[in-house]
Amino acid sequence: MVGQVMTQSLEGKRILLVVGGGIAAYKSLDLVRRLRERGARVRVVMTAAAREFVTPLAFTSLTNEKVSDDLFSATDEQEMGHIQLSREADLIVVAPATAHLLARAAQGLCDDLATTLLLATDKRALFAPAMNVRMWLAPATQRNVATLRQDGALFAGPDDGEMACGEYGPGRMSEPLEIVAAVEAAIKADTRLPLPVPRTDGPLSGRHVIVTSGPTHEAIDPVRYISNRSSGKQGHAIAAAAAAAGARVTLVSGPVTIADPRGCEVIHIESAREMFAAVEAALPADVFIGAAAVADWRVEAAAQKIKKEQGASAPSFALVENPDILASVARSPKRPRLVVGFAAETRDVIPHAREKLLRKGCDLIVANDVSEGSGVFGGDANEAHLVSHAGVESWPRMRKESVAERLVARLAERLAKSEAAE
Repeated sequence: MVGQVMTQSLEGKRILLVVGGGIAAYKSLDLVRRLRERGARVRVVMTAAAREFVTPLAFTSLTNEKVSDDLFSATDEQEMGHIQLSREADLIVVAPATAHLLARAAQGLCDDLATTLLLATDKRALFAPAMNVRMWLAPATQRNVATLRQDGALFAGPDDGEMACGEYGPGRMSEPLEIVAAVEAAIKADTRLPLPVPRTDGPLSGRHVIVTSGPTHEAIDPVRYISNRSSGKQGHAIAAAAAAAGARVTLVSGPVTIADPRGCEVIHIESAREMFAAVEAALPADVFIGAAAVADWRVEAAAQKIKKEQGASAPSFALVENPDILASVARSPKRPRLVVGFAAETRDVIPHAREKLLRKGCDLIVANDVSEGSGVFGGDANEAHLVSHAGVESWPRMRKESVAERLVARLAERLAKSEAAE
């Protein structure tokens, strides 16, 4: 028997499905199956009302994932589970989206896990409404839908049809395959929320912040290069946090696979010398944050691919030191008021960071342990130490977005204090 091959149109995508409390919740079981057929990983969050219609066990069986429903879970919320769930997804789908759930989402109410993650997310939400025709047509519901659309939410349906109550009209939840098509369209587009209007009252409003992020690639020949394991996640998160605080941000990014943060001018480079030139061109600035893992050395690249020849010895390379971007900015006539470096260490983290602080001539060093097993390179969390001439402030392990927000807050405080002292 020859079966139809299912297109893996959502391969590797992470969908967070919020199931509201309505009779249409049974359709969400089929929706999970259809999403999984297309390669998506699905996590499910249920409201209290949803559990009256469908059991968590049914969703666990289909997703092979734990179902979340408790905002006050002692284990999940120890690691800020609602933030993690809302940020790790590529798209949030709310199906069924009841009138009550739409109203709470539109007003920013967050009295359970479902509405809290809708408020905490940086991704769009796709709502599949399901309710009585009169409830759907009610002015209050239409106002809430308009508000959500204005805030960047997407909608699939509702369809016209016969209701469970016997009435007929708009309000019936779209069929699972229709919702899947809407999910595929959303994933192909930009699933991030629209950029908020830039703050004029933020703690970094009116400031220019330069951030470097990611690795550099130092060519050996047209095919090979020297690099490192930096993902750019921490540097990009810092750029985003600075922009959210009102700063004009110039992000100089090495080769990474993550999206550019919104609200930033992004300059893409390959090598350390290109990064150095881009940083110099971006000066002057109020703050420089060198989060990039810049290669210390390069080789004189061959013009053609170096071929492996039978019987020949392995090629040898003379290493040439790359420009020291952090030290150069710290000693520049255009030196920013605050110069911040990063120290990725595998041992003696704080002693090495203190030495780097003095040697580079910067104001702060963000130090972290990147040894094997730390999960920092390429991971979503970081355990950082903020090293200054006055001492060390050690932060607990947290998501890189939280590290970025805390660092930006500290920089804003330092700028305000230094200016008040003048």
